[in-house]
Amino acid sequence: MLAKVFSSAVKGIDAHSVEIEVDISNGLPACIIVGLPDASVKESKDRIKAAIKNTGLKFTDRRITVNLAPADIPKEGPSYDLPIALGILAANDQLGHDISNKYLFMGELSLEGKVRKVKGVLPIALYAKEKGYEGVIVPYENAKEASVVSDLKTYPVKSLSETIQLIKSDFDVPSYSIDPEDTIKVFSQYDVDMSDVKGQEHAKRALEISAAGGHNIIMIGPPGSGKTMLAKRVPTILPEMTIDESMETTKIHSICGFLPEETSLIKIRPFFAPHHTISDIGLIGGGSRPKPGDVSLAHNGVLFLDELPEFKRSTLEVLRQPLENHCVTISRAHSKETYPARFMLIAAMNPCPCGYFTDAKKECHCTPMQIQKYMSKISGPLLDRIDIHLNIPAVKYEDMISSEETESSEDIRERVNRTRKIQQERFKSNKIYANSQMSTRLVKKCCVLESQAQTLLKHAIIELGISARAYDRILKVSRTIADLVQSENILEEHVGEAIQYRSLDRNLWM
Repeated sequence: MLAKVFSSAVKGIDAHSVEIEVDISNGLPACIIVGLPDASVKESKDRIKAAIKNTGLKFTDRRITVNLAPADIPKEGPSYDLPIALGILAANDQLGHDISNKYLFMGELSLEGKVRKVKGVLPIALYAKEKGYEGVIVPYENAKEASVVSDLKTYPVKSLSETIQLIKSDFDVPSYSIDPEDTIKVFSQYDVDMSDVKGQEHAKRALEISAAGGHNIIMIGPPGSGKTMLAKRVPTILPEMTIDESMETTKIHSICGFLPEETSLIKIRPFFAPHHTISDIGLIGGGSRPKPGDVSLAHNGVLFLDELPEFKRSTLEVLRQPLENHCVTISRAHSKETYPARFMLIAAMNPCPCGYFTDAKKECHCTPMQIQKYMSKISGPLLDRIDIHLNIPAVKYEDMISSEETESSEDIRERVNRTRKIQQERFKSNKIYANSQMSTRLVKKCCVLESQAQTLLKHAIIELGISARAYDRILKVSRTIADLVQSENILEEHVGEAIQYRSLDRNLWM
């Protein structure tokens, strides 16, 4: 007898329908699974056999053939355990009810018949809604994740026997539901705040500009100057995540299995700080069957690279594509996947190997050759994609002991939100959201300088040795500085401040 159950496979960050066909025929006892399954799917037959028996049902002693169609899409992970088990029971006339083709089933089975949590439920739920399915049957631990998709019924199950009862009742039970809008309205509070940082007012100003325009930034300063502390607080001044951004980010974390159990949607901007020993694949994504890397996990958030020169040169160079295109394309022999990677890059580094080249109180013992070699670890093309170069001095003693209240993240975020709204209105027909994403054509259109500002920029390029590649970057940052004060025109003081943020182009280190 033949039975069919519908499930889904995740390829990249999108889901695809999988039709599970189960045929039971005469022959020697065997369970054959075809349709490009990986090792965990092939092993499912042993889990399914034990789960069916321990649920009090009979596992057939005839030949079982399971086909996972379409056969050209790889099937990974244990999420097919539940639908395959239901297909075997239906083909063996033990369900007593037809399995509806209006629902997608997924879940890993334990040997005692319990249904365990699986990865990638959110993209599958979104696919089910798109294709007109009535609902999804998911493990109980994945219920919140699936239920954020509106107009789709979610039925959480804890065991194989509970799933069978659900099918026999013809799904005549209340579905699990939450309102995603309510979850996103409650903006989660961060554990850190900009008011924690003593002194470094010029650094806070630069980070505000960076957040307001979506600009990448590199901070250069001696050890203990507060670079990491400042970087960790940047997400607190970025605009709150929209429901679409939250969905995009949650999909990626769901696929990787990094979504916390108590969370249905990621509501605060991600902050990823990989160690400098990370591999190219760990940062950018990949593998024999591609998976997202840290640049995709930081989508809509912040990627922080501390001790930038300590990263391998090859690892840093793979950042070029995501910084330019806001996505990552990974090509392998059997597949080609594209993952979103729109993040704000924050890098931090010392000015020399010992760290004290720019420190006024501690002597640097590095030779000019050592400093030059250290700085040359960062290539020009990578620096070309970083808009703001920020010098951070050591914190003064007076600032450290000061009890004076400083601006909170909420106050700064209010100005950032106001500035982002100006940019959204400006670029509403261009499918970009921030000044940092302007093309050359948009730079010419939106970054027209007044005569005095144009003269200042000309002198900076000619006399201070600022490279031509920094020209567009200065214009974009100037546009953001003008937006912060709601100025339609880019004035001389706006350009002057932007020029200060290009220290690595001015050959100040050698």
